[in-house]
Amino acid sequence: QVQFVESGGGLVQAGGSLRLSCSASGSTFGRNVMGWYRQAPGKQRELVANISRGGTTNYADSVKGRFTISRDNAKNTMYLQMNSLKPEDTAVYYCNAMHLARKADSWGQGTQVTVSS
Repeated sequence: QVQFVESGGGLVQAGGSLRLSCSASGSTFGRNVMGWYRQAPGKQRELVANISRGGTTNYADSVKGRFTISRDNAKNTMYLQMNSLKPEDTAVYYCNAMHLARKADSWGQGTQVTVSS
C-alpha cells in the first residue's frame, strides 16, 4: 500500500513563504494524479491543488497565483510552494493520490502550517 509523508510546515508571518514536500512510497507514484489538501480547525478537508502525471495543474481559487504545485516522478516526490501566505492558509496540509482520497487509511500525518498576522 502506498504511503505519503508530508514535511516542510511551520510557523510563518503573513506574506511569508513555505515549501511543502510529499514523499511517496511504492512504484506507482508517477502514474497517479496527486493532490495537496488542507484541513483547518473546525472545517472539512479541502483540495488545494492537483497535478496530473504529465504536470497539468489546477488550483483552488483561494490559492491561485500564490501557490505552485510540482512533482518529481523520479524521486517519488511532490511539492507545494506557498507564497504570500495569509492567516486563512493556516491548516494541516496533506498530500494524497486523488483516487485514494476517499480511503480513510490512505492519509498521512500531514504537516502543520501556521500563518500569523
